[in-house]
Amino acid sequence: MTAALEASLARIVRLDPELCAFTDVWHEEARARAEAASRLPLAGLPFAVKGRAGIRSFAARRLAAAGGVPVGSTSVPGPGTPWRTWGQGAHGRTVNPWRRDRTPGGSSAGAAAAVAAGMVDLATGSDGAGSVRIPAAWCGVFGLRTTAGLLPSPDRTGLASPGVLARSVDLAEVFLRQVTDGYAPRPARLPVPAVYSPDLGFAEVTPEVADVTRRAVGRLVAAGAVRLVAGPCELLDPAEAWTAVRAGLPGPPAERLRAANDRTLDALFSRAPLLLTPVAPTPPHGHEGPGDVYSTALTWAFNLSGHPAASLPAGFTPDGCPAGLQLVTDRGTDAELLGYARALERVLGPAPVRSDG
Repeated sequence: MTAALEASLARIVRLDPELCAFTDVWHEEARARAEAASRLPLAGLPFAVKGRAGIRSFAARRLAAAGGVPVGSTSVPGPGTPWRTWGQGAHGRTVNPWRRDRTPGGSSAGAAAAVAAGMVDLATGSDGAGSVRIPAAWCGVFGLRTTAGLLPSPDRTGLASPGVLARSVDLAEVFLRQVTDGYAPRPARLPVPAVYSPDLGFAEVTPEVADVTRRAVGRLVAAGAVRLVAGPCELLDPAEAWTAVRAGLPGPPAERLRAANDRTLDALFSRAPLLLTPVAPTPPHGHEGPGDVYSTALTWAFNLSGHPAASLPAGFTPDGCPAGLQLVTDRGTDAELLGYARALERVLGPAPVRSDG
């Protein structure tokens, strides 16, 4: 894997001054680790970590112990911004590899940009409202937020779970296999019964994103990968409840909303194991901010409920921006979720390669 490491470091040197995905790059430390990792399971696989503190995370430590080589820390939002859909790297503001005038999403901003540009094939992330899934969708890579409680998290509210951004579902499974004990793959039996909700009953989704995800679901049905199950998924808008929980003030209104949405999701997963939705309601916005639209509208309900969820590349909007299809399964079924994602990825294709960075 030393050749893979050198290729990763060379690509970072070439591309990061423009993309600004990294806050630090550990050239010599990575080379020293790679020499010692050749006989371990990951055999020197290069990976990036989210934020400067990411090297101390449980997931990063497990990956390194298995022979993965952390090459650097990726950008997250700087202080003082009221929105979390951008990043601040060592060279400046992180940009989307597909369109430099657009944000990569956040808060795992640099992680998604680094994977999309091929600087690494895998990066750790964390997701408290969509911070893995949204940048994965907007950068055209695979992103997984794990079931709440599956992996240790420093977030006392319980909203944030560790996750991964990767070039493929297979690489995400490499991550999950190394950071969990007793992981066993769960191949999907096709067609997978699924409920498709274009808006979860409350979100306003732009026509271009709705079209990309609707066509992706149509391809999955036509290929025999998915069988749509009748019935809507009508959730209550979780914005106020999420905000209350994040502030440490989850009063009775927030708890009532959580309970109502939990009942809806329990009923849904009793009739189908998979829920499909768009990931974000809009394409990636410009660097000035998202305006009045919450990019988290379709993701943060599952942070409140604790379900595992993923973003699978679904295609491109007419302005050249990637969009993601969100996959959600019942709590504790992370292995099943990856099995479904792999089957769907075979139809929709792997993450697109941004060969020029």
